[in-house]
Parts: sequence; structure tokens; C-alpha cells
Amino acid sequence: MNDQKNNDSSINNEQQIITAPKPVQGKPIATGQLDDLLALMARLRADCPWDQKQSNHSLIPYAIEEAYELGEAVQSDDDEDIKGELGDVLLQVIFHCQLYAEQGRFDIEDVMTTLQQKLIRRHPHVFEAESLKDEAAVKARWDEIKAEEQAERSARGKPRRRLDVTKAGSALMQAQDVQKQASKLGFDWEGISGALDKLDEEVSELKAELIDKPKNEIAANITDIEKELGDCMFALVNVARKLNLDAEAATLTCVHKFKSRFAYIEAQLESAGKRLEDSNLTEMDKLWEAAKQHE
Repeated sequence: MNDQKNNDSSINNEQQIITAPKPVQGKPIATGQLDDLLALMARLRADCPWDQKQSNHSLIPYAIEEAYELGEAVQSDDDEDIKGELGDVLLQVIFHCQLYAEQGRFDIEDVMTTLQQKLIRRHPHVFEAESLKDEAAVKARWDEIKAEEQAERSARGKPRRRLDVTKAGSALMQAQDVQKQASKLGFDWEGISGALDKLDEEVSELKAELIDKPKNEIAANITDIEKELGDCMFALVNVARKLNLDAEAATLTCVHKFKSRFAYIEAQLESAGKRLEDSNLTEMDKLWEAAKQHE
């Protein structure tokens, strides 16, 4: 840890000198100590080409992916898998802290201090004389404290807008939640027909960007095409919401179904002494239809 950091909470972060951890020298060993983990991360940033290329923004997809993989590991209830995935989530925290420390903005001590302050602040019924009778009272007090925190955030020039209540999550989850919140504020179609019409409109616009267009033109317009594709997906999520269906769950069902059918194809080819790489689309398509019959 950075033992030179001033621990006086009255001193602002801007007045503190943030330095990144020093890289470990030689071949490290696994000790289970935080300082050693920080030094190992610093070494990777110094000597690993892939780690050197990363930024806080480039790491975002990995953080999301690792959180989902942790969820799957917990569901599996396998201790080794859970330890591995918890470690992968921790790596994301360590990696981000390393990058921000290199930028002189804050380090892992600041992150841990902020977390400790939040936990203490949000649990007055545990750490202060305040007494709350049941879970409902705890929830009500929690909401009050969060409102106070938001007021402080607004005072810093960062007001919370109405749709800022959207929960963090996958793109599908956020899309459905932001639509739900907007609907509560009256920004919505009365029935599903408006959502379906909007989906048709967005798909037509996507087709217009793609159909009969040469590859070089598509490549040149890929940014606009990405936006049109996003509009289609957002509109489709809206249809799911209007049907009271979970777009994330529906998509995951499709993913699992696809994986199951493809596993059937692979197994059938293996039983015939063939590899997927040695097969062709016609053969795989035939097995795909067979897999559907076995569901």
C-alpha cells in the first residue's frame, strides 16, 4: 500500500499525490496478500503487451462478462469454479485501480475507503444508536440515506435525472428498464401495435443500409449501421416489455437452445468419426433440423 498517502479525511483527493504500485521483481509467488497482488498487476502493466494496451473503457466488457460468469459459478456451487470467478472479478477491480492510479486520480485505498464509508453511512441501525424494527424499516431508512447522498451529488453539480434510476446490467436489461421508467412518466404507446410498427420501421431502415450495397460502402457506413442495428434491438425489447416478457430471459433461452442444438450436431458428427471443421453447411443444417426434433 502507499504508506505516503495522507490519511486525514479533511484533505481532498486533489491535494493527495497518487502513485501507482511498484511492479514485483523476478518471478512472483501466490501469497494471498493484497500488496503482492497489486505489485503483480503493476508488473503485468509494465511487461505484458496485452495489459499495456488496455484502458478503463476497453475493460468494461470484461467486467460485465466476469460478473455473469461469477453468477454461473455460484449456481454450479463448485468451490473451485467460484474461487476462480471471484478472482476474475477482483482482477477487474485491481486492473481499474491500477490504471486510475497511473493517471494520478485515485488508487485502491481510496476505493476501499469510499466503500467503507458507504457501508457505515448506510447502516446506522448497526453502527449507531438508531434502532430499526424490521426489514421494511431498514429498506425505508436505506432509501432516505440514498436520497441524502443524491442531494449531496446534486450539490456537486451532478443532478440525478428521472431516467437515472435505470438499473445497471446488460444492454437488454437496461433497455427494458429505461423503457419501463419512461412509460411510468407517460412516454409510451397505449398498446403493442405502436411498438410493433416501430420495430418494422427500424428493421426497414436497417435493410436500407444493407440491401444491394457493396461491401466497401457497408464498411464505410458501419457506424451508422451499428446505430440502426441498436435501434432494431431497442425496438424489439420494447415489444417484449409490452408483452410483459423479460427480453434478457428470452434471449438467454435462445442462447441455450442454440448451444444445445449445436452440441447435438457436434455429437452426431463425432459418432460418425468427423469433426465440425470437416463438415459443411448442408450437412450441419440437416443435423440442426434433426436436433429440433429431439427437443
